[in-house]
Amino acid sequence: MTTEIEQDVWGLTAAGEAIVRYRMRNACGAEVELTNLGAAVTAVRVPDREGRIADVAIGYADAADYLRDPANAGKTIGRFANRIAGGLMTLDGEEYRLENNCGRNHLHGGSDGFARRIWESRVETNRVVMTLLSPDGDQGYPGELEAEAVFDFDDDNSLEITYRAATDRTTVVNLTNHLYVNLDGEQAGSVLDHELQLHASRVLEVDERQLPTGRLLDTAGTAMDFREFRPLRNGIDADFNRIRDFGGYDHCFAVDDWQPGILKSAGTLRSTRSGRRMEILTSQPGVVLYTGNGLAGGCPLSKSGRRYDDYDGVAIECQNFPDAVNRPEFPSPLLRPGAVYCQKIVYRFSTFE
Repeated sequence: MTTEIEQDVWGLTAAGEAIVRYRMRNACGAEVELTNLGAAVTAVRVPDREGRIADVAIGYADAADYLRDPANAGKTIGRFANRIAGGLMTLDGEEYRLENNCGRNHLHGGSDGFARRIWESRVETNRVVMTLLSPDGDQGYPGELEAEAVFDFDDDNSLEITYRAATDRTTVVNLTNHLYVNLDGEQAGSVLDHELQLHASRVLEVDERQLPTGRLLDTAGTAMDFREFRPLRNGIDADFNRIRDFGGYDHCFAVDDWQPGILKSAGTLRSTRSGRRMEILTSQPGVVLYTGNGLAGGCPLSKSGRRYDDYDGVAIECQNFPDAVNRPEFPSPLLRPGAVYCQKIVYRFSTFE
């Protein structure tokens, strides 16, 4: 692997902390940009079928914009991605009350979650490593947590993110990356004609608060059947599993044949217009499909100087199931002292005719 890495100080926070930007360039001329603000992916520049390189990651032009980003574009989400019902959880017989920052639910680790933090960051040969120390009681979570995000970008245009964490007290961990992509270019408009295929024959049933009921629904023959490639547009306003209620897809699919600690393909997103495609590989049990239903709701100006509209990008977030801490039938999100949390996400970019 011949990745070249450049870095510069992109900006400063109000407290004077340096917002550092990293540019990772492979031997093919493709690039990934990162920042230590939220351990975020801020750009992905890859070729289309004609060899023309464009940025396919939704994001903003200025570092300061990532400080006021309700969409969490490209950021690392933690300590627990997605929702915890009522902001309540019980660990080892002790109840913990978290912030309800999404109606009556706790979402994405709280209003000052990992996506809002400046991570310590460094270059290690061909990779970028970012670390964050989350103290005991941070956002209501028990235990001091040491979190790490490792970013690799190879000559096959694969962006690999490895998340690790360790704790000194039993806690919950569910880390993901909130990368939004538009395979025609971040400025290209709606992604609803992108085609998606998922290795997922089941999806979590949700209630009106977007909380899982505990049931897994068969996707076959429904608006959530992505076992074969089909456009996101088909089913975007369906009633099945409250798609219409949420303004589009915002649902967690169960990865078929998932096994703990095993990296496997969860599916592929592609655009017939540009010929770009992105395969998603994960060691996590679920992928949340979010069609950018709220991108028009207050995001900063885009890199191309305009406002994003709803559906201008799609996020496929690899993670544990929402509210897993309160659902013993779901894969456990518990992390205990002496154990190591380790999960991988790979976004593999290529082209097709």
